[in-house]
Amino acid sequence: MKIKIITIGVYGFDETGFFDALCNANVDTFCDIRNRRGVRGTTYAFANSKRLQARLEELGIRYIYRKDLGPTKSVREKQAAADKATKTPKRKRTELGEVFIEAYRTECLNAFDPQSLLDELESDAQVVALFCVETTPEACHRSLVAEKLANTFDLEVEDILP
Repeated sequence: MKIKIITIGVYGFDETGFFDALCNANVDTFCDIRNRRGVRGTTYAFANSKRLQARLEELGIRYIYRKDLGPTKSVREKQAAADKATKTPKRKRTELGEVFIEAYRTECLNAFDPQSLLDELESDAQVVALFCVETTPEACHRSLVAEKLANTFDLEVEDILP
C-alpha cells in the first residue's frame, strides 16, 4: 500500500475552509495525534473530538486517534518554557524548540512503530492526514511524525496551510 501523508492544523482555518481542504486533498483517513482532543473557544469548536468525528463521518473520511503520538505533558512543558524564554505566544510560534524536538523524539517517537499506524489503516487508504492544532507544521509535532513515516516508508508528505 503506497499512501500519501498530509499534515494539517486547525489554527487559521474556519470550519468550511478546514473541511474543504481535507476534501480537496482527497483525504480518506484522518489521524488525530493530539494528546488532548479539545480546543478552547468557539472559533475552533468544530475541531473538538465529537464534532470533528461526526463531520468526518458525514464526509466519508475515516477517523483514527493515536494518543501515543501526542506530546506528553512533560514534553509540552519544555516547549512552554522555551516559548516563555523567547516571549513567543503559543499561537505565534513558527518552529519547535530543540529541547521539545529532542524530548518528543525520546519520549514518543522512539517508542512509535510506524508499521503500527499503517496496520491500522483500511486496505484502500491512500491519503492520510496527520492532525494537530498549530498553523504551521514546523511549529508542531506532526512534522516530526510525518518525517518519521516519510523516512521509514519513503512516503510523500504535503503540508496543508490555511
